[in-house]
Amino acid sequence: MAIDLHNPDASYLGFWRENHVCTLTTPRPDGTPHVVPVGATYDPEGGERGIARVIADKHSRKVSHVLAAGPEGARVALCQVSRARWATLEGRATVRTDPESVADAVARYTERYGRVPRPNPDRVVIEIALTRAMGRV
Repeated sequence: MAIDLHNPDASYLGFWRENHVCTLTTPRPDGTPHVVPVGATYDPEGGERGIARVIADKHSRKVSHVLAAGPEGARVALCQVSRARWATLEGRATVRTDPESVADAVARYTERYGRVPRPNPDRVVIEIALTRAMGRV
């Protein structure tokens, strides 16, 4: 079921505020999907059509896959499932390293998951400019 990125309903937004592990799918250099569990946040008011964020170590595979896609970013999918409820956000991912973006992403993660992530001097943010949302919540 398609979700309007400009006006997602309250149940969809609420589902993205609950404490769920997500999966991030990034393309490997050979084009095959790389899927890993992540914590993620969804900001429907960010950017043109919403932004999702994933904090990560700059040495991780997911970060290297996004960087390998070049300045335009990698096409990725971010999903979460809880029993019969599910939601997927798709878009173009880029990596942000500036301290302000990292601090903002950490604060959003802390709010959603109710805990401060461990300190990591190599932390970066995978920022996803959204192009599509789907789900059944």
